[in-house]
Amino acid sequence: MASKKFTPKPRPKKARSALSHLDKVTLREIERCAQHVHEKIQKQDKPELKFPDRSLKNARYDRKDGYFVMGRSRVERTLTVNTVKSFAQTLKMMALSKQLVDEDDFATKREAYYVSKNWEEAKFDEQPESDAAMDDIEALFSLEGVMREHLRFKADEHGGKVAGQLVVLDRDRDSGRALRIDCTGFGSGAYSIPSSVEHLGFETKAKFVLVIETIGMFERLSQHNYWKTANCILIGTAGVPTRATRRFVRKLSDDHRLPVYAFNDCDPYAFSNIYRTLKVGSGNAVHLNQFFCVPHARFLGVSPQDVVDYDLPTHDLKDVDIKRAQDMLKNDPFFQAHREWQKAIEMMLKSGKRAEQQALAKHGLNFVIEEYLPQKLAQASRFLP
Repeated sequence: MASKKFTPKPRPKKARSALSHLDKVTLREIERCAQHVHEKIQKQDKPELKFPDRSLKNARYDRKDGYFVMGRSRVERTLTVNTVKSFAQTLKMMALSKQLVDEDDFATKREAYYVSKNWEEAKFDEQPESDAAMDDIEALFSLEGVMREHLRFKADEHGGKVAGQLVVLDRDRDSGRALRIDCTGFGSGAYSIPSSVEHLGFETKAKFVLVIETIGMFERLSQHNYWKTANCILIGTAGVPTRATRRFVRKLSDDHRLPVYAFNDCDPYAFSNIYRTLKVGSGNAVHLNQFFCVPHARFLGVSPQDVVDYDLPTHDLKDVDIKRAQDMLKNDPFFQAHREWQKAIEMMLKSGKRAEQQALAKHGLNFVIEEYLPQKLAQASRFLP
């Protein structure tokens, strides 16, 4: 006996709260784009979409604003026989975004990929294809302040961890009731930054924010209540900070005019991929850097000079480290703009060594709390920019 094909039940429409300003902007831009394509087709012209070129070559470091800003280069996609599938996929993804905004819902990037399996010939074969379509749409509308989060697509990624002198102001999704989340009250745990932070507010009397590269170091400082003695907020990123984490730090810092210090390892990846991304953004997200970067962040982390001053254990630079460091000096506008960073990178290359935050444990497990951080914070003006 043949099995019946599954047919999903129609979903009841859910009453939604009032549209926010950016919800309205998102819907307006989607509808404007669809109208443009429709009018072109009616006139028997070939519709086109013009996306900002998302690359470091279309970015320049603006010292006044403090981050990478986008150039004028654009990539045009015209509807042809060869592009019909990708063109249709982009429009279908916009339609899905409109539906999500209308219904006050969201989809993870993975869920959006599976939703496309209902799009017949326009379905995506692999998730990187659907991710790229999302990135294109975000870039297309970014000049109007629209981000992927406003399109209602969320990444399947962990958020940063937070501990310390901070109350996060959230709201109950169903009732709209205000929620106060005290980041000093998680015991041996920590508050996890959600994937969307635009609606959050903050209360704090902290003196600064310390953004920490490794969760191991974050937990050491958190478990020993370093945030209490230093009157600060600790944020652990577990490597490159996610978009939500960077936006969280930016909003928190802007709202309360808090200094932001980055506590990272001493290696080219920590300098360029982790710290620089936090401070000035990246080339492939140049259309969004103004929202996600923290231009006034300073590098408190382990420097090549610290390796010498504190006689830290080291590891040899790998070939990939050397290549990355040389590329930073030759091609990266941020490092080229700061002689202090050039000297630090050259010092690292000359020594051929890299060091981790945890190397400070050579002098005792809590040396970082009792000696290193107090000494560094007393000389904040000497931090790398």
